Amino acid sequence: MTTSTQIQLVSRPRGWPTHDDFRTVVVDLPAIAEGEVRVANEYLSVDPYMRGRMNEGRSYIPPFELNETMTGGAVGRVVESRSDAHPVGAVVMHDLGWRDVAQGDGRQFRVVQEIEGVPVSAYLGILGTTGLTAYVGLLHIGRFQKGESVFVSGAAGSVGSAVGQIARLMGASKVVGSAGSAEKVDKATSSYGFDSAINYKDGPVRTLLREHFGRENGEGIDVYFDNVGGDHLEAALDLMNDDGRLALCGAISSYNATERSPGPDNMWHAITRGLTLQGFTVNKYMHLFKEFAEKVGPWVASGEVVFDETVVEDIDNSVDAFLDLMRGANVGKMLVKI
Repeated sequence: MTTSTQIQLVSRPRGWPTHDDFRTVVVDLPAIAEGEVRVANEYLSVDPYMRGRMNEGRSYIPPFELNETMTGGAVGRVVESRSDAHPVGAVVMHDLGWRDVAQGDGRQFRVVQEIEGVPVSAYLGILGTTGLTAYVGLLHIGRFQKGESVFVSGAAGSVGSAVGQIARLMGASKVVGSAGSAEKVDKATSSYGFDSAINYKDGPVRTLLREHFGRENGEGIDVYFDNVGGDHLEAALDLMNDDGRLALCGAISSYNATERSPGPDNMWHAITRGLTLQGFTVNKYMHLFKEFAEKVGPWVASGEVVFDETVVEDIDNSVDAFLDLMRGANVGKMLVKI
């Protein structure tokens, strides 16, 4: 493994990305230096936040550089090492995705233990930052308490499906989700612990959601975990209980918009009902990983928390996997298998 196939961004998309915005290159790798490792990636993660990194401008994470290999979550095995902490054969997590072979200082790679019956790809999803995002948003941002009601947009996605299951296991009175197809709605209710779910393509979300929550205080939503924004956020604001909390994790409905869209027309509910709306990005909460792993890890190992993956084969199809993700073609975590 002396070369690495890598995906680079060559132009900043306006609206929906296309294949013309990317290129594939083959890079010759130098001999590894003292303290470095070489890793054969087994799975790469493609995620909605990566769309924002394709734009210029201020954000919580630097944009991708043009004509440079993109980065992202990956899991693989060490094939060559000059680091005592990273033996050959060890499974490692790291951020040098969008390539089939990664190489760098050993401090960039974290050794993880294989769990019997659980694929290593889970470290990019339910056992990684995906699961941590769900945990942090529900419990630390949404301040969920046993007996409360929860609404989750993107319920069949990797984060949303984890939120639903954690809420159920921790004693939610009602967990309602939103997804983009009848198949995903069925998946949310049959596999992910949601009591019910709406297909947002069946009509206005505001109308559909009212069938699952009442308008009176105590009949509505205590915690809304928002992966979508837009009409879902408006619908949730209509039905929030007094002192409700909204954990704003994503706004995928607007990531590819070319024009600014108006904000929610009912923000006054935040004033009259004493609501808390808090955005968050998981990179600021990595100190909670140990707490998360101790709580959720056993649920995954026992099968109490399940997860799905949509796997696209081959590094050359990474862009297709990302574009499919943005169109909502995935169930659970979207991955590229090398």
